Amino acid sequence: LRQLPRSVPGCALCPGNVRISGSVTPAYDGVFVFTNDCPCVSPEAPEVALGYSPEAGLYRTAAAKGVCRVLCYSPHHNKSLVELPVSEIVQVFHAWRAEYRELSEMDSVKSVLIFENRGEATGNSNPHPHCQIYAVNFVFRTIAEEAEAQQAHLRATQRELFQDIIAAEKEDGRRILAENASAVSFIPYFARLPYEVYVCPKATHPNLGTLSDAEQLELAEVLRQTLTRLDNLWQCSFPYIMLLHQVPEGPGYHFYIQLHGVLRAEEQLKALGGLELGAGNYVNDSSPEASAARLQAVPVDRYLA
Repeated sequence: LRQLPRSVPGCALCPGNVRISGSVTPAYDGVFVFTNDCPCVSPEAPEVALGYSPEAGLYRTAAAKGVCRVLCYSPHHNKSLVELPVSEIVQVFHAWRAEYRELSEMDSVKSVLIFENRGEATGNSNPHPHCQIYAVNFVFRTIAEEAEAQQAHLRATQRELFQDIIAAEKEDGRRILAENASAVSFIPYFARLPYEVYVCPKATHPNLGTLSDAEQLELAEVLRQTLTRLDNLWQCSFPYIMLLHQVPEGPGYHFYIQLHGVLRAEEQLKALGGLELGAGNYVNDSSPEASAARLQAVPVDRYLA
């Protein structure tokens, strides 16, 4: 297990260091947000690329306009999200809420995605605790499909889809990982990966911004306990992709945090193979019940690295 120092001279996210743009990361305490120095979307994106017309022809292009930001959880290079106290995780939530509200209100923005790639196995080259925020001029496909499915379920049953999922998980009970009065986490019955986890408020909210302060606190507690169980499973900084699924508003849409754990066993990556990539069908290396049982069996106090 590699030990990380509190600060690294070459890290662009550590206070006082120079980033690739030439900007200096200021001294900060708590959360720090800045515009990504190497964005994949930008307000200045070209209207047409590679000579293809956006209106006609087999191949089409459109300007990928938007805003990319980086949100640092902490000035400390060696503190991951799970290692922060709950009070500081709540501050991260507050920053997420502020960024989501600001970006969603821009006329040109159609969708906002907040995500974290944790660990080298996810392609993250900088272990400094941070996430990214993409605000774009189109609706992300996953969010669009989820919104459509939840609205269709609501029309057909007069019930909210995610409420039915939560009720089914609580009735079964075997896949629940953490729970308190207003939040719960579980490996869903339909998990595609051995350690795919949902963390969500029990009440329906379209986005993080509509949660009360009490709900945000309890959601932070459940998220921290869930991440602790993942780290404790093999006493490592468990690599994952964390996604915040949310919409500005919409009937029946339920905000949740999704964790894609990229390990299928200790030091073994879950790679997508022929069925996953060729057919779109996932082969899970473990039943959700077995994976949940392993996580339920570990302590809720994080191991000492």
